[in-house]
Amino acid sequence: MHVVAVLALDTVIPFDLSTPIEVFSRTRLPDGRPAYRVRICGATPTVDAGAFTLQPPWGLDGLHDADTIILPGRADLDAPIPDEVLDALRQAAANGTRIASICAGAFTLAATGLLDGLRATTHWVATSLLADRYPAVDVDPDVLYVDNGQLLTSAGAAAGLDLCLHLIRHDHGSAVAADAARLSVMPLEREGGQAQFIVHDQPPTPRGSALEPVLRWMQDNAGKDLTLDDIAAHAGMSARTLNRRFREQTGTTPLQWLLRSRIRQAQYLLEATDHPVDRIATQVGFGSPTAFRDRFKRIVGTSPQTYRTAFRRTRH
Repeated sequence: MHVVAVLALDTVIPFDLSTPIEVFSRTRLPDGRPAYRVRICGATPTVDAGAFTLQPPWGLDGLHDADTIILPGRADLDAPIPDEVLDALRQAAANGTRIASICAGAFTLAATGLLDGLRATTHWVATSLLADRYPAVDVDPDVLYVDNGQLLTSAGAAAGLDLCLHLIRHDHGSAVAADAARLSVMPLEREGGQAQFIVHDQPPTPRGSALEPVLRWMQDNAGKDLTLDDIAAHAGMSARTLNRRFREQTGTTPLQWLLRSRIRQAQYLLEATDHPVDRIATQVGFGSPTAFRDRFKRIVGTSPQTYRTAFRRTRH
């Protein structure tokens, strides 16, 4: 039977820990037999999980003959990782064991050096930190999970479920994975990536700067067909000067800032109104619904209709 070892280290995130335990423990083969045997392993006799402590039944020796090792995220990304843990993971990889991380568990996996030169992801809040701390890792902030074959990483929270279902499908086929997905009340595949869950706020408006009035004017008039010359004229400066000052104070161009403002307004309208997508495209200043759908998917990572389905606010 396929053995899944879930490694619990101090400050483990309970949600990340429980996800693989529940998903793999409940997965059944077509004849009703369990598909996996799950072990909870620790580097210490007791593990601090924030609201509670746990006593893993297995130590690091439980990793030795595991077929898959799961690394849940830890709440404290600065907490030291014991050398014996890193050594055990490197040895497991050398033996051909599959290793997958959930959420910030990517930091534990990256600390081994095993992800160097590979694509990886983590929770969108921590992707920049992962890239800064481990520059040899190719961090992709826009996906739910990355499968490099032996090494896999996933984004935060529910993306851990996506990863577990992906592993089940790889091991036992789509039918078994579909049953596991139904039991978890999850689709077997979700459209889009992390980008759809990121709040696409504007770059901060520089308080008291010369650009503050024009930024607010742009936001108020985002639904109009504004050109760079229109914005420059309102700002009372040349287009070249406007571009330079935008770069200096917002890190982007006037038209890119305007585009983000339009997309953010569209997200709000998709969440809060019944307006058809084509009407929203016009409301937020796009010349055609096709152009709107294309831009929305590029920035948010999913279609306007799928975004609305996922984030529609319940009315009381």
